[in-house]
Amino acid sequence: FFFVFLISGMALLKERTSGTLDRLLATPVKRSEIVYGYMLSYGIIAILQTAVVVLAAIWLLNIEVVGSLLNVIIVNVVLALVALAFGILLSTLAKSEFQMMQFIPLVIMPQLFFSGIIPLDSMGDWARTLGKFLPLTYSGDAMSQIILYGRGLGDVLPNIGVLLVFLVALTILNIVGLRRYRKV
Repeated sequence: FFFVFLISGMALLKERTSGTLDRLLATPVKRSEIVYGYMLSYGIIAILQTAVVVLAAIWLLNIEVVGSLLNVIIVNVVLALVALAFGILLSTLAKSEFQMMQFIPLVIMPQLFFSGIIPLDSMGDWARTLGKFLPLTYSGDAMSQIILYGRGLGDVLPNIGVLLVFLVALTILNIVGLRRYRKV
């Protein structure tokens, strides 16, 4: 989540600050096509990166996976795509690379606490409620179910569904967010 978020956010921010995005938005290309292009190109990189990280974590750290390794990769790929959309969205809000880096403690760190490292049941009501609005909560639960208990994709489908809702919502927000950079 962290690496994909950072790489995608910095990439679009660099395009914007260098003027490339302004030139692209001056053409008849639709904002949605720009967002889908970024999602496709960086999505492929995110998928490869996810597979490498998951396989390295399992084999190098000798993590025992009770469930299917393919299911672990599928959940992580969906999460990587959510992180990609999240990074692009926040890069439309940031004015510089420094400001993008400031989003890390505001966006990434709280999500880590809700990813399953600390059980949500042990947190206060406000924290449990907040956790329901963060993608790492659902991916952490899905990963725990697959890795620890051997559950299949059908069992974690509600978590994957919520991650897909995050993906669609963030993609729509990205398309709307690019409106502010289109010169009329």
